Amino acid sequence: MARFLTPEWIAGFNAALAGVELTDLGAGSVRAASGRWRVEQAVSGVPGRSVEDGPLRVVLCVEPDRISLAEAGPSDEPADVVIALGYEDAAAVARGELDPAQALAAGRVRVRGDLSVLVAGQAVLAAAAARMTSLQAETTF
Repeated sequence: MARFLTPEWIAGFNAALAGVELTDLGAGSVRAASGRWRVEQAVSGVPGRSVEDGPLRVVLCVEPDRISLAEAGPSDEPADVVIALGYEDAAAVARGELDPAQALAAGRVRVRGDLSVLVAGQAVLAAAAARMTSLQAETTF
């Protein structure tokens, strides 16, 4: 079992989404319609990570032919949208226990950037949800 947001979990995420079809998921956003966009999650309070390290930054990269998730590096290009939240809220969203829109409305999540890309990102994950069931079942939080 892989712990949520560890390198092993990220590898499992990428394996689960390998080969996912990405047709018509960019509607409504000029940036998303280009077929290339990035959604960053800055997750604070990740177990085993020191406060001095700052939040864990993972980036969902969507390209016309693939989806990938990776820990952000210092030289990475900026994401189109950045979502900042705590680990417990990120885990609750991943488990399906917290609706992202409700968390945003309650101020538990902060977002900056192109919100239409965020919507497209949710559409990608919704389209790929069936592929994520085994990863979710094998994830510890």
